[in-house]
Amino acid sequence: MHQSNIAQLKKKIAPFERTDTKASIRQIFNTLVPYVLLWYAAYHSLSVSYWLTLPILIVASGFMIRTFILFHDCCHQSFFNNRLANDILGTITGVLTHVPYEQWKNAHAIHHATSSNLDKRGVGDIWIMTVNEYESAPFWLQIAYRIYRHPIVMFGLGPIYVFLFQYRFNRKGAKNRERLNTYLTNVLLIAYYLVMCWAVGWETFLLIQGPIFYLSGLFGIWLFYVQHQFEDSYFENEEEWSYVKAAVEGSSYYQLPKPLQWITGNIGFHHVHHLSPKVPNYNLEKAHHSTPPLQQATTITLKSSLKSLQFRLWDEQNKTFVSFRDWKPRASQVALAEKPQTRKSS
Repeated sequence: MHQSNIAQLKKKIAPFERTDTKASIRQIFNTLVPYVLLWYAAYHSLSVSYWLTLPILIVASGFMIRTFILFHDCCHQSFFNNRLANDILGTITGVLTHVPYEQWKNAHAIHHATSSNLDKRGVGDIWIMTVNEYESAPFWLQIAYRIYRHPIVMFGLGPIYVFLFQYRFNRKGAKNRERLNTYLTNVLLIAYYLVMCWAVGWETFLLIQGPIFYLSGLFGIWLFYVQHQFEDSYFENEEEWSYVKAAVEGSSYYQLPKPLQWITGNIGFHHVHHLSPKVPNYNLEKAHHSTPPLQQATTITLKSSLKSLQFRLWDEQNKTFVSFRDWKPRASQVALAEKPQTRKSS
């Protein structure tokens, strides 16, 4: 994409970067208030039947995902015009979602600056190996990668490891502000758990909070995964990498049914978000429909997104994701083609 086209695209999307304080406050009320009410309803439903509680918890986990979107916007300083307001709300919602605000904000900024760049992987993203890297890796690393990329590990154990353990510790080289915020988040999280266990009893608290924590974490990881791991995604080395292409071609438009689009805070318009993180979540859809070039982004649906579960390796030669099953015959064919042919003596 030429520089003139890039400048024109950024100019078109600039009006949608404006924060609407009333809309932001409205989102706080229509997200956090229903979450609290659902938690309260789940508590009282336990006296009837846990089968009545479970549907309430599923809906509550959706509002926890929506709470994370508010947290996410605060990290980009796009939820409020005031930095302090973003920092305060981000820290509070970070406690609710088990994510330290400063730590995630810094790692996520790196993710945005390096998304789809094969030479700058490793911070704020999911582990991806190319076919060549995998083939040249030692056996133990191949096994580790296979385990990591297995859906049971990534989506089954992933939420517990990431949100309960990984985020409790500071990153190597983290600055004091980030370190202190992680400590503060941990202290507030422990205080929150202790108060709730005292108020309703630890067994009741775990019966309610456990499923909400796990389901919201599972679907949160799924959203992050599927918005970058689709068949014709975009990955390039540093010398050929383009920020705009990484946004429009390397991030998907996850076309969800309206209720799911609302509960996930329009994050399905991920290509718009990556092009301009300053666009608040409530303006993402408007920016998409008002900017024709953005409508060319790869569109995936609930049904088609399930295909991404089989993607394991990035094929640099064919610019596509492949499964381990697809990779095996391809590797064998290359080996067969390179094998010297023996001549039959006449």
